[in-house]
Amino acid sequence: MNILLKVTGLKVAYGGIQAVKGVDFEVREGELVSLIGSNGAGKTTTMKAITGILPINDGDIEYLGKSIRGQGPWDLVTQGLAMVPEGRGVFARMTIVENLQMGAYIRNDKAEILTDIEKVFTIFPRLKERADQLAGTLSGGEQQMLAMGRGLMSRPKVLLLDEPSIGLSPMMVDKIFEVVREVSAQGVTVLLVEQNASRALAIADRGYVMDSGLITMSGDAKQMLSDPKVRAAYLGE
Repeated sequence: MNILLKVTGLKVAYGGIQAVKGVDFEVREGELVSLIGSNGAGKTTTMKAITGILPINDGDIEYLGKSIRGQGPWDLVTQGLAMVPEGRGVFARMTIVENLQMGAYIRNDKAEILTDIEKVFTIFPRLKERADQLAGTLSGGEQQMLAMGRGLMSRPKVLLLDEPSIGLSPMMVDKIFEVVREVSAQGVTVLLVEQNASRALAIADRGYVMDSGLITMSGDAKQMLSDPKVRAAYLGE
C-alpha cells in the first residue's frame, strides 16, 4: 500500500511548551489509523501541525510523497487533506445546507456538489430532516455529524478526525464510530485522534499510542486492544 501521510521527527512548541517532541508515524492508502493517548499527550497539536494550522519547529510531514511543511490549510484542502477539528467549528448562523456547501468551497462542479450533499444526508438522515435549520441550534451530536459531513464535502483523500466523540452521549458516540467505519469502507483514508481508546482501536487497522509528546507504542490495532499495557493505561483495566 502507498504511504499517503508520513510524519518524521516532528517537533512542535505550543504556548511556550514543547508539546510534540519528535514523532514518527505513517498512514497508508485505504487505512484507518487511530492515534490514542490521554488528554495533553500532544495528539491535537500533531493534527494541527499536519494541517498547517501550527508551525513546525523541526522534522517533516510528507503527503503524497512530497513535503508539505509550511503549507497552509487552504493549500492542503485543495490537495485532498482535510480535518474535522475538535470542537466541531460549525458556522452557527448558517443552515446545515450552507455549512455543507462551505465544505465544498474549493470545488465548482455544482451538480456533483448537490449529489454529495445528498450522500451526506444518506449517511446522516437526521441532518436531512433539519436541512434548513441554523447549525447553532443543533445538539452537540448533530453538530459533530455536520462537521464530519462538511469535511467529506471536499472529497478528501485523507480525512483527519480530531476527537469526534468528545462530549457526546453514548448513543451518539455509537453513531459517530459507525460513520467513521463507513467512511473508511468507502475508500477514504482516515487518521482518527481519540481519547476513547477502546472504541478507536476497535475500528482501526493500526494504532499509535502518544504520551507526553512522544509515540510510545504502535502496531496492529486489534493486538493493541488486547495488550495488557494498553488496557491498563488507557482502558482502565
